[in-house]
Parts: sequence; structure tokens; C-alpha cells
Amino acid sequence: MENQIIPDEVIMTKIFYIRGQKVMLDKDLAELYGTETKKLKQQVNRNLNRFPSHYMFELTKEENELLRSQNATLKKGEHSKYLPFVFTEHGILMLSNVLKSESAVQVSIRIIDVFVRLREVYAEQTEVWLVIEKIKSKLDNQDKNMEIVFRYLDELINKKENQPPRKTIGFKPDGF
Repeated sequence: MENQIIPDEVIMTKIFYIRGQKVMLDKDLAELYGTETKKLKQQVNRNLNRFPSHYMFELTKEENELLRSQNATLKKGEHSKYLPFVFTEHGILMLSNVLKSESAVQVSIRIIDVFVRLREVYAEQTEVWLVIEKIKSKLDNQDKNMEIVFRYLDELINKKENQPPRKTIGFKPDGF
């Protein structure tokens, strides 16, 4: 995909949520950068000090199997015998420094832009959910208040029906 504008949708389909972080697989990044996964991993291994665990980590066997079962394109036996590396947003930025090519820099910028857009969408979505929850809470309170009002009305009606008629006070003209 080198020297081509990569559509946001293509990048988004390659972002996974693993260990509470949005990450991309080494093979997907290699494809986007226009290189082989093996070469990408070699460069990373030569520069491991630039990739702390919050920038990049290796999947466990269980995580890899789960990812394969969720993604039909990751068929067993078609890929490396080594567990994949996954890169966070910061790791992707560091990759462009390690790969040292202009196309790697451009691809990294595109990927980071998508990460930023996803964060913005998530923030907007969170705000909408908070407003909805606030409205629900108000409606719940109003429902409870209405319930109390109706309960009091029922009590007043029952109390009035069960009491003997009140004796009138004051002047009584004849015939009453």
C-alpha cells in the first residue's frame, strides 16, 4: 500500500482492543508500511529499548487464538509460528522512527490521525451516554415522585371514605 492514500476504514478494521488498549498487529502494520512482517520485527528487535510495554507487547497464545477465532482472515497455519507483536498508538509513532522511510512516516501519520478520530468519536459517544443517563435518572425520580403523589391521594380518598360525615359548625337555619 506504499505511496497510496489509505482509507480510514481500512485502518479502522485493523485496530483491535486488547488488554484495555487500542492496538494494531505487526502483520497489518507491515502491510500498511509496504514491508514484510519479518523485516518489521527485525527492526523492532534491534531497537527494543524504544518499545516499552505500553508501546508494544507480544500477544499470549490465548490472545492470539481468540483473535484468530474473532477474525476470519487470521486462519490457523497461514501465518508465522511466532506470536505477533501489537503496537499501541505510541508504538506506531516509534515504528516510523525505526523504519526510517518517508512512506513509514506518512503511513504512521495517517494511522495516528485515525486513532485521534476514534478517540474523539468515543468522547462524543460518552458525552451522549452521560446525557441519556442523566435524563433517565430524572425520569426515574419523577416516576418515584408521581408514585408518592398517587399513594397520598389514595390514602386521602380512603381516609375520607372511612370517616363519618363531619358535623357542621356554626349557624344552622331551620330545615337543615
